[in-house]
Amino acid sequence: MPILKSLGMADSKVPRAGTLPLRSSRNPFEEVSGLEEEEAAELGALPNGTSCRRRATLEKLAGLSPFRLGKTPGRQAGSPRDGQPRSFLGRVLLPGIRRSSADFGLLARLQGSRAQGDEEAAGEAARRLAFLRLGRGPKPLRASLAERVVPAGEAAPEPPPKVPEPPKVKEPLSVLEILSLIQQRELARADEHILELEAEELAASGGGAPGPPKAEGAGGGRRARDVALLYEALQREMWALVRETLAGPGLGAGSGAGAVAQLGQVLVQEEAADGRRGPEAARKLRARWAEAVARAARERLEAAAPGAPGGLAGQLEALRGRLLEDMGVVRGRLAPSYPAGLGAFGTYLRGYHGALAEWIGAAARRRLPLADRYALLHWHNQVYPREVLGLVDMVALENGELGPLLSPGTLRGLEDECVTDVKAQTRAALLRVLQEDGEHWGSTEDWSSNLAQDVCELLEEHTERAPRISQEFGERMAHCCLGGLAEFLQSFQQRVERFHENPGVRELPPDTYISRTISLVNCGPPLRALAERLARVGPPESEPAREAAASALDRVIRLCHRILTDLLFQELQPHFSKLMRRKWLNSSEALDGIVGTLGAKALALRRMQDEPYQALVAELHRRALVEYVRPLFRGRLRCGSARTRSRVAGRLREDAAQLERLFRRLESQASWLDAVVPRLAEVLRLEDTPSIQMEVGVLVRDYPDIRQKHVATLLDIRGLRHTAARQEILAVTRDLELCEVAALSPPRDRAFFADIPVPRPPVCLSLPLFLGRLTLSRLACLPWPRPPAPSPLRRPQARR
Repeated sequence: MPILKSLGMADSKVPRAGTLPLRSSRNPFEEVSGLEEEEAAELGALPNGTSCRRRATLEKLAGLSPFRLGKTPGRQAGSPRDGQPRSFLGRVLLPGIRRSSADFGLLARLQGSRAQGDEEAAGEAARRLAFLRLGRGPKPLRASLAERVVPAGEAAPEPPPKVPEPPKVKEPLSVLEILSLIQQRELARADEHILELEAEELAASGGGAPGPPKAEGAGGGRRARDVALLYEALQREMWALVRETLAGPGLGAGSGAGAVAQLGQVLVQEEAADGRRGPEAARKLRARWAEAVARAARERLEAAAPGAPGGLAGQLEALRGRLLEDMGVVRGRLAPSYPAGLGAFGTYLRGYHGALAEWIGAAARRRLPLADRYALLHWHNQVYPREVLGLVDMVALENGELGPLLSPGTLRGLEDECVTDVKAQTRAALLRVLQEDGEHWGSTEDWSSNLAQDVCELLEEHTERAPRISQEFGERMAHCCLGGLAEFLQSFQQRVERFHENPGVRELPPDTYISRTISLVNCGPPLRALAERLARVGPPESEPAREAAASALDRVIRLCHRILTDLLFQELQPHFSKLMRRKWLNSSEALDGIVGTLGAKALALRRMQDEPYQALVAELHRRALVEYVRPLFRGRLRCGSARTRSRVAGRLREDAAQLERLFRRLESQASWLDAVVPRLAEVLRLEDTPSIQMEVGVLVRDYPDIRQKHVATLLDIRGLRHTAARQEILAVTRDLELCEVAALSPPRDRAFFADIPVPRPPVCLSLPLFLGRLTLSRLACLPWPRPPAPSPLRRPQARR
């Protein structure tokens, strides 16, 4: 009976006391042997050539059968648990034997049929035990041994001390059991047993360093191959777990926090084992784990990018969304499950960073259009650092900051390609815009020019995007666009000059011609502002291009202003011709015509933008006063008496006040012109020489372009000739002309008397003085006039 109990057959084969005996004349060993013979007939021989009958019978008796593997997680149905002793016969016959991987194929063929047989045998044994318990009845209560031995009323003796049981020896698992643990993702326990198996292989090989097994031909043992196969299976499950956990919570069997924690425990155990193995034999699972994370990240990014709409910009936006989503999973669910010493978050972040660098590097090597190149540079320099790395915990990185996604050389190449494409595209686009706009200049249809707006939009598209990528790239793009703008403005200047030189343009209606000229002038301010802005943003080398652009615009505006001014003063010329005459002293008709015409034409000029309009009105103000004063210096009036000089001076002051009111209404900023006519009137009105000298000095100071010939003409008008007072007044002008300040010519917009010609005074020689300086010999050389020859006398005709 003890032997049968040790074989696990007491309940099923031998009836207990008080129960009905079971009739069985068969020997239990013969029964087991008969079952094994039937199974051996079905199974045949094992892969190593031994008989399946003998192997199966012996292992069944020892309780070590590899064919009774159940479905409970982490253990096989027929194998004992860790630390549990096996059956008696198993301890006697097969003590501490670990089964190898020779039965992998056999397990696959027999596991299904043997599992069904085990279930039927278990059901039959359960029914038999239930029947025996019903026949035996309830178990009677019995007094304990102490109650039977110790009389009543006496104290019970103390129980004998318990003898400590010997520690249970942990039985090693077979290779198949370790493989089952791996498949059920009990990775930490499986790795512990693999390390034990590796230690046994090390002890069997004579204490050499463990490591990857050698080839079978080189003497690699069977246990070393088992270790290698188990490590391969372990790594497959680990890397599959890395992929599944990134896909999201609840995806894949065993992909929860517990499985991730076991994966981290395996990495810790293997890192400690690598310290014992040495650098040459280290398995470096932690580095391989980082590579697996990078592969999983690459798969995740490649799956997100292709289906995104919107070209490269849409793909980059999809990558950003996938990065933030996955890093949120890592931060909230995966990184806390790993051991703290592994730096899991930094490993995942570096894996995604490396995968993203590969993706963007491949995109940068392709021939991209300009818009995609802009999108790639902006995403690399702004979006990724701010919206991706700015939202993750960079402190979690062990080795400091991450490197750039693209190398500096690649970035420079992308920027160079952008600058080259922008230069070529903008040049062609600007010339096309100028050609289309110039076709409407000579037409009589109602049309408004959008040339400046189109040019600014073409260039600002690049000058606004480039600085958002980087400051250096913005400077390079500004310099490029400024050079293109300078070339365009030179072409624009040449086309404007050809337009005004064309004789057919003069045939346009005056209002249409003036409207076209004003439209050309209005292109100046926005284009000048754009050039100034690009020069401020660009490098110092942009200054020559800015000066070229400003010079071209100045020429265009001066040409258009001159044409508009000439057209206006052609209409005003009949009124100016009536000035400074006797009729002008008694009538304001001429000046009223000038003021009325200027006021009417100024309404059409008000469509011009403020900056060129102010310049044009200032030029009209200066030109009007020049044309007003010009007849005075031509000597049309002679003021020989004080009364005449007073009348002329009064008329000049009245006209000056009226013109001042006109140009103030026209918003002229040339207030320096308001005093010129009153100063001239004072020179004519004053009678004493010192006052005239002072007024002439003020006139020369305020208008440095006045010359002595202008003052002499004024003195001639008032009748001051060949006197000492005239010489004293002219001496003031000479002294001021010799001064260094007066010698500097004023700017063109401040010149007034330079545009007023003065007739050359007649040369008067003093004949006695002149003759006294000549000698008699020189007088003999002078050509003396000959007396006229006497005309022949006519003969009187005879009368007939």
